[in-house]
Amino acid sequence: MAIAIFPGSFDPVTNGHLDIIRRAAALFDELVVAVLDNPNKKGRFPPEARVDMLRRVTTAWPNVRAERFSGLLVKYAQRCGARVIVRGLRAANDFEYEFQMAQLNRGMSEAVETLFMMTAPQYAYVSSSGVREIAALGGDITPLVPGALLREIREACEEIPAAN
Repeated sequence: MAIAIFPGSFDPVTNGHLDIIRRAAALFDELVVAVLDNPNKKGRFPPEARVDMLRRVTTAWPNVRAERFSGLLVKYAQRCGARVIVRGLRAANDFEYEFQMAQLNRGMSEAVETLFMMTAPQYAYVSSSGVREIAALGGDITPLVPGALLREIREACEEIPAAN
């Protein structure tokens, strides 16, 4: 059974994430969408909310499951029985960082490979941080996030008025 992991913060999940999930789910028997629980980073959505959102928008793919993890990704992959880490690339600057991480992971375990997938062109500019900023400023995030999560993401990202 070929198991892969697609790790990330997913804060929030975007249509670009779903593009990679859909395509990776077609390549592997099982795809674990792993939400990084990093206590040093304060996200807009708590990790359990991100996992819940992912579960709701991935029901079309029965071989996809979402869960949270902390610690080293390679160790988590080994615990899951995964031999592949899937990473989405939007642009050349993503590659620099992802290449370094893939090399570090390979140094820790030669049994775990990294697969880079280019996102579809229409999502090449979409990032979770961009979605949060657009939503906070009252912009239209409809084409950027799953419709089922639109209202929830908008409400969570509304800008808090600055204190005078």
